[in-house]
Amino acid sequence: MLLSVTIAFFVFTLNSCKKAEDTPKVKNIIMLIGDGMGPTHIPSLMLEEQYAPTNFERAKRAAFVTTYSNNNRVTDSAAAGTALACGEKTDNSVIGLTAEGDTLISNLTFAEALGMPSAIVVSCDITHATPAAFYAHAKHRNERENIASWLPNSGIDVIFGGGLTAFTNRGDSIDLMNKFKENGYLVIDSLQQAEGITEGKVIGLFADEHLPSIINGRGDMLPQATQKALDILTTNSEKSGKGFFMMVEGSQIDFESHANNPKGIYGEMKDFDKVVGVAFDYADSHPGTLVIVCADHDTGGMSIPSCKTDFTLGESGVEYNFGSTSHTATMTPALFYGTGADEFGAIIDNTDIAKKVRELLLTRN
Repeated sequence: MLLSVTIAFFVFTLNSCKKAEDTPKVKNIIMLIGDGMGPTHIPSLMLEEQYAPTNFERAKRAAFVTTYSNNNRVTDSAAAGTALACGEKTDNSVIGLTAEGDTLISNLTFAEALGMPSAIVVSCDITHATPAAFYAHAKHRNERENIASWLPNSGIDVIFGGGLTAFTNRGDSIDLMNKFKENGYLVIDSLQQAEGITEGKVIGLFADEHLPSIINGRGDMLPQATQKALDILTTNSEKSGKGFFMMVEGSQIDFESHANNPKGIYGEMKDFDKVVGVAFDYADSHPGTLVIVCADHDTGGMSIPSCKTDFTLGESGVEYNFGSTSHTATMTPALFYGTGADEFGAIIDNTDIAKKVRELLLTRN
């Protein structure tokens, strides 16, 4: 009997060790941020799609995330972006600095220091608060030209978004696009020009400020740019022998939520769901890839009540009501997919996401 128990324990231990050895390490991290995406944004997409499957529903783990800043229970994108990028609370309007003004290092910058290729892909001005928190340091989010000046020397491999005038029409008369060229970047004017690019460093700023919204004709720019960035990062990663870090923002979910525009929200959420699909598909075909889908804050305080109060009746439709044209203190959703998805808890703070990413960068690359 004792011998049987001993053998069983040995086999169990051996199998446990084997499973641990066989578990792939996190190599690539893809962070998808739905700006302004609160707890009802994904359900609103599901409703509008008549409950047809969405890519969000493929996630393996979900969490609620607290988003308060250092000085306000209702955060802005600067403080929330800094929390998600750096793992530290700061004051509203502050980019990549503590409330006391000390420099914070983002996970993207940290990954670059480890020799990992990186990318930022957005549908807004690239100097906007959330993307800026991943590469810049500024006392106020409105320091557009200062924020832009951090990007040419950031080392980020792939940069797609808007905001061209922050680099070319500046008060100091410096054309920062020339700085990119000096640093070995290929500068493109449209995503179509990236078609033959498979490696190296590339920047494409496709609008003077923000790109158009979905309802105003942006098309599939964001999912296509995400796929192109992944193609380039994959090659660069193979050459470096390292994984990569990528941040993609569904920037204009926030814009349409500020406007309390259900049609606009639907368009931006459907677009972001395509981005989620691109990232999840990549994780499926590239073991060792972790995908994090999260938000910086909720915008609009959207609710989806029934059009009628008599629930003994059949379908009576729903309506979209908004409690605000600004941000709220509501917790936001987070979804996790791929290798390392089980590393995250069910109710977490936005800084916990960044801290866990930093831990994975330190221990698994």
